[in-house]
Amino acid sequence: MIIVTGGAGFIGSNLVHELNRRGCEDVVVVDDLTDGHKYSNISGASIADYLDFEDFRAAFLKDEFSFHQIDRIYHLGACSITTEWDGRFMMDINYAYTRDLIRFSIRHEIPIVYASSAAVYGNSANFSEQSGDENPLNVYGYSKNMVDNFVARQLSSSKSQVVGLRYFNVYGPREQHKGAMASVAFHLNRQLKESGKVRLFGSSHGMAAGEQRRDFIFVDDAVNTTLWFADHADCSGIFNCGTGRSESFNELAEAVLDWHESGEIEYIPFPSELLESYQSNTRADLTSLRAAGCDVDYRTVNDGVGTYLDWLNS
Repeated sequence: MIIVTGGAGFIGSNLVHELNRRGCEDVVVVDDLTDGHKYSNISGASIADYLDFEDFRAAFLKDEFSFHQIDRIYHLGACSITTEWDGRFMMDINYAYTRDLIRFSIRHEIPIVYASSAAVYGNSANFSEQSGDENPLNVYGYSKNMVDNFVARQLSSSKSQVVGLRYFNVYGPREQHKGAMASVAFHLNRQLKESGKVRLFGSSHGMAAGEQRRDFIFVDDAVNTTLWFADHADCSGIFNCGTGRSESFNELAEAVLDWHESGEIEYIPFPSELLESYQSNTRADLTSLRAAGCDVDYRTVNDGVGTYLDWLNS
């Protein structure tokens, strides 16, 4: 049995579908379907069961879960709203829930891969997993960094695999439920269809209009990286999950325009309220991931956006 928390969410649902494609159907999806629209992400997937995350949390905290049947846990459930400033809520869902599940996994020697985030780096100039490079700009990034710090203290004593993946800017199918937190590629596609234009931020942080940069990773590549660790159970630690490239929002917008063969870019003033909490340039350092042996190939924005828009506009 494989448990996928956040299994009806963005990365989680794509992981479930890929597990099915690889012949695994004994998958238990854990999620919060208060927003029932998310059902569509797992519609058509073959799963063994569905559990509400609160029921799942209560069960493993009391050791009432049938852990002897669990082969692996992918913990992708979290509050991913980076603009959420309710720190008590964020630390409960993103830190305490994850910490307790990792403790459960270590206690019962169940391999676990959990979702960390590139948000731990904030405005750092370095994006390696070395302690000291983290400088989160919001409580979301702080909550993820706290989990990573907890895991770093547990690694030497854990007899089973514990992996934290610092996902960079993931985009691709099954993110429509995320609303404002959906990828820029999703929003630009919508904008172009509605108005014939795509909107990007103007100059900020010493960068020209649209030249703010991100490490954009296509969701299939992120999923393949996540599943790579299932075949390498001796590998534990905290790793970046990005492409190792820094590509501009202009490049991403041009990929959208090229796919549609129409449209233009409109630049809007950079919001003043984001000035102190905005990452202007991210690029995953893949040294540790490659040293571990991970050989997943990562698509460029041009290739990934084209594949995504084929799916999104089908």
